Amino acid sequence: MRRLDRLSIGGLACLAVLVLFALGSLVGAGGDPDAIVGPRLQPPGPGWWLGTDNLGRSVLPRVMEGVGTTLLLSSIAVLVTAVLSAAFGILAGYRGGYLNELVMRLVEVLYSFPAIVLAILVAAVLGPGQTAALASIVLVTIPLMTRLVRAAAVAVAQRDYVTSAVISGARLPRVLVRHVLPNVAGTIAVQGTYALSVGIAVEGGLSFLGFGVQPPQASLGVLIQQGGTYMIAAPWLILGPGVVLVAAILAINVVGDGLRDRLEPRETRSLT
Repeated sequence: MRRLDRLSIGGLACLAVLVLFALGSLVGAGGDPDAIVGPRLQPPGPGWWLGTDNLGRSVLPRVMEGVGTTLLLSSIAVLVTAVLSAAFGILAGYRGGYLNELVMRLVEVLYSFPAIVLAILVAAVLGPGQTAALASIVLVTIPLMTRLVRAAAVAVAQRDYVTSAVISGARLPRVLVRHVLPNVAGTIAVQGTYALSVGIAVEGGLSFLGFGVQPPQASLGVLIQQGGTYMIAAPWLILGPGVVLVAAILAINVVGDGLRDRLEPRETRSLT
């Protein structure tokens, strides 16, 4: 924490608040998201701090539930992306040859699709729902991470300690796990933060279009889509989840920038 700048620490604090929101929804801290607590389309006030929706439900617990759903789906998808990207990128970068060509051609095919178009194609094949959202995030985020991990693995594979391990008779799995993976872990961590912000945006866009999380379950994209119908009469319906979605993406990007500056420095730093 001492090595991160103030902006990155602020991003971490914002993320911590969002995680607390998500955990609070699990224990019912904001109330029952499906309970009718007052009249329809009431502005923020005592009893419903973010107003009520078109059914008279409090918006606050629904936003808390939406934060939890969006963060959970995006985090699971990014973990899957990190594992697959690390495996494919390291193998392609270290082995080279036809394996490298195969992996990179597949990555380029996926990278050629716009993110939202690829997500809609996945949802059309799998059907709307959480599975489509997870698969979409993985397919959207895996190309860039795999390319960067592969580039880092190529540089690490040429270093002396890797050559020494090979000469000493170390088997391929040991070389990759003990010598290559730890030295590309910084790249994976930095790209994982950016992939998480992309995943949140993809989930929000897919659910907004009706292909992601399905009602009555709430996610930030679902809440924004539902609030858009009443944008003029009840702007608080879209303001709450919209602000939270933007704050989450900005906070994750700020934290990613801080990690990049520390794990992948681009300029020399004083040792004193």
